Amino acid sequence: MNIQARILSIEDDPEMSGLIQLIFERKGHRVIGARRGELGLELIKSLKPDVLLLDLMLPDIDGWDLYYEMKNDKELAKVPIIIVSARSEEHDAASGLHVIDNDRYIQKPFEVKELVDTVTNMLERSLVS
Repeated sequence: MNIQARILSIEDDPEMSGLIQLIFERKGHRVIGARRGELGLELIKSLKPDVLLLDLMLPDIDGWDLYYEMKNDKELAKVPIIIVSARSEEHDAASGLHVIDNDRYIQKPFEVKELVDTVTNMLERSLVS
Protein backbone atom coordinates (compact mmCIF):
# COMPACT_ATOMS: atom_id res chain seq x y z
CA MET A 1 0.00 0.00 0.00
CA ASN A 2 1.44 3.36 -1.04
CA ILE A 3 0.07 6.20 1.06
CA GLN A 4 1.19 9.82 0.87
CA ALA A 5 1.03 11.11 4.42
CA ARG A 6 1.60 14.33 6.36
CA ILE A 7 4.23 13.53 8.97
CA LEU A 8 5.09 16.00 11.70
CA SER A 9 8.47 15.55 13.33
CA ILE A 10 9.16 17.37 16.60
CA GLU A 11 12.92 16.94 16.93
CA ASP A 12 15.45 19.51 18.16
CA ASP A 13 18.56 17.84 16.68
CA PRO A 14 19.04 19.27 13.16
CA GLU A 15 20.87 16.17 11.90
CA MET A 16 18.17 13.79 13.17
CA SER A 17 15.45 16.09 11.82
CA GLY A 18 17.14 16.14 8.41
CA LEU A 19 17.50 12.36 8.41
CA ILE A 20 13.83 11.84 9.23
CA GLN A 21 12.82 14.29 6.51
CA LEU A 22 15.08 12.57 3.95
CA ILE A 23 13.82 9.08 4.84
CA PHE A 24 10.14 9.90 4.52
CA GLU A 25 10.27 12.35 1.62
CA ARG A 26 12.02 9.62 -0.40
CA LYS A 27 8.99 7.47 0.39
CA GLY A 28 6.71 10.16 -1.04
CA HIS A 29 5.48 11.64 2.24
CA ARG A 30 5.31 15.29 3.23
CA VAL A 31 7.40 15.98 6.33
CA ILE A 32 7.00 19.09 8.46
CA GLY A 33 9.58 19.69 11.16
CA ALA A 34 9.54 21.62 14.42
CA ARG A 35 12.54 22.01 16.71
CA ARG A 36 10.55 23.15 19.75
CA GLY A 37 7.60 21.55 21.50
CA GLU A 38 5.39 24.63 21.71
CA LEU A 39 5.68 25.25 17.95
CA GLY A 40 5.09 21.55 17.37
CA LEU A 41 1.88 21.67 19.40
CA GLU A 42 0.62 24.61 17.31
CA LEU A 43 1.47 22.69 14.11
CA ILE A 44 -0.36 19.62 15.39
CA LYS A 45 -3.48 21.71 15.99
CA SER A 46 -3.35 23.43 12.60
CA LEU A 47 -2.07 20.62 10.35
CA LYS A 48 -3.71 17.56 11.93
CA PRO A 49 -0.84 15.32 10.74
CA ASP A 50 -1.38 11.68 9.83
CA VAL A 51 1.37 10.68 12.26
CA LEU A 52 3.61 12.48 14.76
CA LEU A 53 7.25 11.60 15.43
CA LEU A 54 8.02 13.03 18.87
CA ASP A 55 11.38 13.45 20.57
CA LEU A 56 11.13 13.54 24.36
CA MET A 57 14.08 15.82 25.11
CA LEU A 58 13.11 19.20 23.72
CA PRO A 59 14.56 22.57 24.70
CA ASP A 60 11.30 24.17 25.83
CA ILE A 61 8.96 21.41 27.02
CA ASP A 62 9.27 17.81 28.13
CA GLY A 63 8.05 15.52 25.35
CA TRP A 64 5.95 13.52 27.82
CA ASP A 65 4.10 16.71 28.82
CA LEU A 66 3.29 17.34 25.16
CA TYR A 67 2.30 13.69 24.67
CA TYR A 68 -0.14 13.66 27.59
CA GLU A 69 -1.52 17.08 26.64
CA MET A 70 -2.40 15.63 23.24
CA LYS A 71 -3.94 12.52 24.77
CA ASN A 72 -6.16 14.70 26.97
CA ASP A 73 -7.47 16.66 23.97
CA LYS A 74 -10.38 14.95 22.20
CA GLU A 75 -9.25 15.95 18.68
CA LEU A 76 -5.48 15.64 19.13
CA ALA A 77 -5.78 12.25 20.83
CA LYS A 78 -6.64 10.78 17.43
CA VAL A 79 -3.19 11.58 15.98
CA PRO A 80 -0.98 8.45 16.06
CA ILE A 81 2.29 9.15 17.89
CA ILE A 82 5.66 7.47 17.62
CA ILE A 83 8.03 8.57 20.34
CA VAL A 84 11.58 8.58 18.99
CA SER A 85 13.97 9.12 21.87
CA ALA A 86 17.47 8.40 23.13
CA ARG A 87 15.93 7.60 26.51
CA SER A 88 14.97 3.98 26.97
CA GLU A 89 11.35 2.94 27.15
CA GLU A 90 12.11 0.88 30.26
CA HIS A 91 13.59 3.92 32.03
CA ASP A 92 10.51 6.01 31.30
CA ALA A 93 8.14 3.17 32.19
CA ALA A 94 9.88 2.86 35.58
CA SER A 95 8.98 6.53 36.13
CA GLY A 96 5.34 5.80 35.30
CA LEU A 97 5.58 7.24 31.79
CA HIS A 98 4.35 5.06 28.94
CA VAL A 99 2.69 5.21 25.55
CA ILE A 100 -1.08 4.81 25.43
CA ASP A 101 -3.24 2.68 23.14
CA ASN A 102 -1.66 2.02 19.75
CA ASP A 103 1.16 4.57 19.95
CA ARG A 104 4.74 3.35 19.70
CA TYR A 105 8.16 4.01 21.25
CA ILE A 106 11.38 3.69 19.23
CA GLN A 107 14.73 4.17 20.89
CA LYS A 108 17.56 6.09 19.21
CA PRO A 109 19.72 5.07 17.53
CA PHE A 110 17.10 3.26 15.48
CA GLU A 111 17.17 1.09 12.42
CA VAL A 112 15.69 3.01 9.48
CA LYS A 113 13.61 -0.03 8.49
CA GLU A 114 12.09 -0.21 11.98
CA LEU A 115 11.03 3.45 11.84
CA VAL A 116 9.66 3.17 8.29
CA ASP A 117 7.78 -0.05 9.07
CA THR A 118 6.30 1.45 12.24
CA VAL A 119 5.10 4.59 10.43
CA THR A 120 3.71 2.48 7.55
CA ASN A 121 1.83 0.19 9.95
CA MET A 122 0.34 3.14 11.83
CA LEU A 123 -0.77 4.81 8.59
CA GLU A 124 -2.37 1.61 7.30
CA ARG A 125 -4.15 1.07 10.62
CA SER A 126 -5.48 4.64 10.67
CA LEU A 127 -6.95 4.15 7.18
CA VAL A 128 -8.83 1.08 8.36
CA SER A 129 -10.25 2.83 11.46
